[in-house]
Amino acid sequence: MNQATQDKPGGHKTSFASTQRTDMWWVEPLLTGLGFLCFVVYTTWAMWQANHYWHGSYLSPLYSPVLFVDPTAPGAVPLEHAWFGSWPQWWPKFLPASPAMFILMGPLAFRSTCYYYRKFYYRSYFLTPPACAVTALPQADYKGETKLFLFQNLHRYTLYIAVGYIILLAYDAFISYFHHGKPGIGVGSLVLTINVILLSCYTFGCHAWRHLVGGKADCFSCPAGKEHLGHKAWSKVSMLNHNHQFWAWVSMIWVGFTDFYVRMVSMGVWTDFNTWGF
Repeated sequence: MNQATQDKPGGHKTSFASTQRTDMWWVEPLLTGLGFLCFVVYTTWAMWQANHYWHGSYLSPLYSPVLFVDPTAPGAVPLEHAWFGSWPQWWPKFLPASPAMFILMGPLAFRSTCYYYRKFYYRSYFLTPPACAVTALPQADYKGETKLFLFQNLHRYTLYIAVGYIILLAYDAFISYFHHGKPGIGVGSLVLTINVILLSCYTFGCHAWRHLVGGKADCFSCPAGKEHLGHKAWSKVSMLNHNHQFWAWVSMIWVGFTDFYVRMVSMGVWTDFNTWGF
């Protein structure tokens, strides 16, 4: 038997990615990595377009809030909707006048440091570990989140950014039911509302939020743990956390779809059925 692939005690192979499993264990990390890569590519492309992110009263979540606006761009928000008015003169000419460039880093920081996303990109991109019972990369001096990935510990602080972002998107969803002050409803209103619901399920099911609402207690299994005032709130939030992976993927996909929907109706490719008739 080749020394490089011989078994360890217990039947484990010693060479990288070796295993006695007969299933296609690599499919899940591959699809996970490709799925997230598609989202990154799309959002980056959408950010660089700097147009068609507004229609009627619908605002793409990738562009909210609009800090500055170039009112000459097709499908841009009206000037009065921008927090600080027209696009600044100091902006580098080689970058597009895209409001998304100011705000995507906040939600991205929260999502990329999320415990579920850490697990999936460790497995999908770094192959650490690639799968259960599959030999991982040798890591004689692995420092993890104490050195190489120290920024991961910022997750509990990026939570506040994510909560603020949900409040802003909830406001965007609310105003999507009004057009020039006239109340109504459209398919876009429902798309934006569902987006807020899914993002809320993902955000308020995260580990950092559970720790916060649980009163920052570190041990609920200790003798006095279940008597802690935050235990009931922690238990309720944990119901969302049980499906954290599901909410993470569905909310991510829906964010992209919401932007795509607003873009398509703004360009006139799709018709938004609504009670206003525009």
